[in-house]
Amino acid sequence: MAKAVKKQALGRGLSALLKDPSNDIKSAEDKGADKVVGSIIELELDSIELNPFQPRSNFNEEALQELAASIKELGVIQPITVRKLDFNKYQLISGERRLRASKLLGLETVPAYIRLANDNESLVMALVENIQRHDLDPIEVAISYQRLIEEINLTQEELSERVGKKRSTITNYLRLLKLDPIIQTGMRDGFISMGHGRALINIDDQDAQSDIYHKVVTENLSVRDTEALVKKYQESLKPKSAKSKSKLSFELKDEDKKAFANYFGTKVDVNVANNGKGKITIPFHSEEDFNRILKLINS
Repeated sequence: MAKAVKKQALGRGLSALLKDPSNDIKSAEDKGADKVVGSIIELELDSIELNPFQPRSNFNEEALQELAASIKELGVIQPITVRKLDFNKYQLISGERRLRASKLLGLETVPAYIRLANDNESLVMALVENIQRHDLDPIEVAISYQRLIEEINLTQEELSERVGKKRSTITNYLRLLKLDPIIQTGMRDGFISMGHGRALINIDDQDAQSDIYHKVVTENLSVRDTEALVKKYQESLKPKSAKSKSKLSFELKDEDKKAFANYFGTKVDVNVANNGKGKITIPFHSEEDFNRILKLINS
């Protein structure tokens, strides 16, 4: 949690820089723009207007309430992105659900990334440099990858070339952003590793995902133990298929069994396998009985 507080404090300092009328940063070429590009800044909700070109118009109220509850407990894990329109005036680019949920909570500010005019190359440089750092947690790396893809319109292949990482590596990081926010926070705080997260992401049900996460944390389970738990959960979802009775290659009738019994004068066991092969067992109770049966066979 100390990490999040540090970022928010930094955001407030940059926020003051942007609210200084004598130093209004509008372009990537303006003085102080290098401090803004790629950084998280605390912006007042009242200074952000919605994007009129947002294709999504319907927002599930229950889902917003759930997101608001998550933000109340954990804060805004992934900042929104806005573009600067004028002095202390911004337009939302991405993160409308996070913005609406923050408003539901009555928050005054929200962490945001600010896009400036002609800042594409500066942003790419800032994010790529950020990704190369060794002190980033997996979620921070994943968010940086996502920003490059969404804001600079890069494909995963192009991103792979820019940052010098395999495409599969980038995909594995991006998948972490689908984890439950509580699990993402746990990863950022060092309770679990990326390996744990990669195992948990294979569970679609968020409740089950959270249950296994809590078990992993409380019992300090290894990545291999976590993978075993996930596999066990997935197997429990498979339908229990009833064992179908194998069909015999031919049907043995009761009359046939009776014919054997009548002929040998004793109960005869006749068993037939699936491949048509079988076994006939003729019991005898004494030497005299054995000789009687032998005489019948030889006659």
